[in-house]
Amino acid sequence: MSGTATTVIETGASAASPPFVVTGGAGFVGSHLVDSLLAAGHRVVVVDNLVTGREKNLKSALDSGRCEIVRADLSSSPDLPRAQGIFHLASPASPPGYQRHPIETLWVNAAGTRNVLEAARRSNCRVVLASTSEVYGDPEVHPQTETYWGCVNPVGIRSCYDEGKRYAEALSMAYRRVHGVDVRIARIFNTYGPRMDPNDGRVVSNFVTQALENRPLSVYGSGSQTRSFCYVSDLVRGLVALMAVEPIPEGGPVNLGNPKETTVTELAKIVAEITGVRLQTRTDPSPADDPRRRCPDISRARKYLGWSPEVPLADGLRATVDHFRAELGRAVAA
Repeated sequence: MSGTATTVIETGASAASPPFVVTGGAGFVGSHLVDSLLAAGHRVVVVDNLVTGREKNLKSALDSGRCEIVRADLSSSPDLPRAQGIFHLASPASPPGYQRHPIETLWVNAAGTRNVLEAARRSNCRVVLASTSEVYGDPEVHPQTETYWGCVNPVGIRSCYDEGKRYAEALSMAYRRVHGVDVRIARIFNTYGPRMDPNDGRVVSNFVTQALENRPLSVYGSGSQTRSFCYVSDLVRGLVALMAVEPIPEGGPVNLGNPKETTVTELAKIVAEITGVRLQTRTDPSPADDPRRRCPDISRARKYLGWSPEVPLADGLRATVDHFRAELGRAVAA
């Protein structure tokens, strides 16, 4: 297959056009991506085993009549349909999720990625691989550029995800070089927004849930560690642009994240202000291999995609708080 496949995302695709396939499409990011593709007039097939994804995230998508879900384990060689393009997001992504399912996490990033790449060969279509900033580990270079090889503990408690994604990147590049598969790698930094699982264990969902329940906010370690928070609509815009853009050198990788660092302590203050509660914190031990700093260099995304995040942190957090307030209210009512 040629490395210059001509897939582009255009509004108003005809009914005869193959669908976009979104693996992991019932997850937090995946479901927002599905909505974006549907809004552009496309058909979408979601492949998800619902281990960490939630079918309720796809309610409006399934109601549209242009989206279907295939409940299957991507690691078990399901027959993926002929596709206009494949967005490969299938994998647990939160620490509690991948630590509960370490073998499944490694396997979906290995066997699952191979199945996606073979499907792309059959369809002669592009693939966007959702990789992660976790490939940089606890970085010694700031901000992190795509040329940085990372500092990862290959046998630590987070290694099932870190090394799983590193392997998925290596396998994708092998398919690009050997078979000419037009694969593009997105290294995704901390993303937040509506449809996050309140119990997914990441700092935004932890803080918002704890604040709404009037509990102390759990700050791990000193609270001076930084993250770079990107609102989900900005990330989805970047993923769509990565699929649509003409070939970029070596398929990327491309960092997608917010280049503004925020400390965990600063985030706690913002969440308390938005939720209208008095800030209360408690100090918990830092998890093993927890990175001290995370901040993307997005020069490559700006150059090749014309992309940078637009949603201010406070605005995105307000929308996230509204969603969590409604979701937690429904849980209480139930």
